[in-house]
Amino acid sequence: MVFDFLKGEFIDVISWLDETRDTMVWRFERRGQAIKYGAKLTVREGQAAVFVHEGQLADVFGPGLYMLETNNMPIMTTLQHWDHGFNSPFKSEVYFVNTTRFNDQKWGTKNPIMCRDPEFGPVRIRAFGTYSMRVSDPALFLREIVGTDGEYTADEISMQIRNIIVQEFSQTIARSGIPVLDMAANTADLGKIVTTAINPTIAGYGLTLPEFYIENISLPEEVEKVLDKRTSIGIAGDLNKYMQFNAAEGMANPASGAGAMMGAGMAAGLGAAMAQQVGPWGAAPTAQQPAAVAPPPPPPPPVAAVWHIAENGATKGPFDEATLATLVAAGQLSRASMVWTAGQDGWKMAADTPLRQLFDAVPPPPPPPGQ
Repeated sequence: MVFDFLKGEFIDVISWLDETRDTMVWRFERRGQAIKYGAKLTVREGQAAVFVHEGQLADVFGPGLYMLETNNMPIMTTLQHWDHGFNSPFKSEVYFVNTTRFNDQKWGTKNPIMCRDPEFGPVRIRAFGTYSMRVSDPALFLREIVGTDGEYTADEISMQIRNIIVQEFSQTIARSGIPVLDMAANTADLGKIVTTAINPTIAGYGLTLPEFYIENISLPEEVEKVLDKRTSIGIAGDLNKYMQFNAAEGMANPASGAGAMMGAGMAAGLGAAMAQQVGPWGAAPTAQQPAAVAPPPPPPPPVAAVWHIAENGATKGPFDEATLATLVAAGQLSRASMVWTAGQDGWKMAADTPLRQLFDAVPPPPPPPGQ
């Protein structure tokens, strides 16, 4: 009865069912019980079992069902000094290691990375992406990373992995010489280079990175704004058109305060420019319909001069030149008649003024009869 009781206290079934998605290592809890010689060990697919005996790493078991005996526990047998016929219980810590992939692990640059671009000169870039990791060497991972931790999760190692990735990514970007504008087309190649660079370090932890992705490489916000403006100018093809485009946007989305005043001023300038380009039919001029240029207005007609006539100490008039021509024909105005008009310096004989042409147009008196 006592033997049966003690036998029942020994552990005879060892297994682990993982109900989490982030546990990498879990220690089988014995609660002070010894493991029975000949106990059954179940290691499922995606798992490995590592035995630690008195602080020393012993046997590692992959997926399968095992009977814990001397024939499949060579290291434990050596450490216990077992003979083939000895089947006493033993004490050992058993760690189950999850060897499946831990997907969708995030990485990213905390601070911008300085690099020299062949087109823009020194620039700062940021990058982020995802990766997957997997335990490739359970014993090494347990010795180098986990230690005696009874439960180890992916979050506890992910920060260290991210630091390694960012360091290698920075060096890879600096050495690549790829222009910033071409990096988006080379993320796959950059990812392979980074993976190759970090694999030796990761392998020293007993890990491997089956997948590594660079999702985005970006410039600082202020640099992106300048590039956007440069792209807009290139699309517009003409600086004047680009300014008109900005002014039109200002009219469509007016801001408040000083921005609204600036938008209104730009809109007014755009309106003036458009007004100069609109033809007489209210449409922009084309090659088939040139813009009509309005002729200048004719000068105002000159003001006709009027004249005054001095006769017997009195003045008559004013008379226009047509009336004066009638007086000359009637003999009532002669070359010696004194005349004056506005702007003339005093009275003058008609023959000494522009009125002399009226006398040249009058025929001389007819000759006497008989001649």
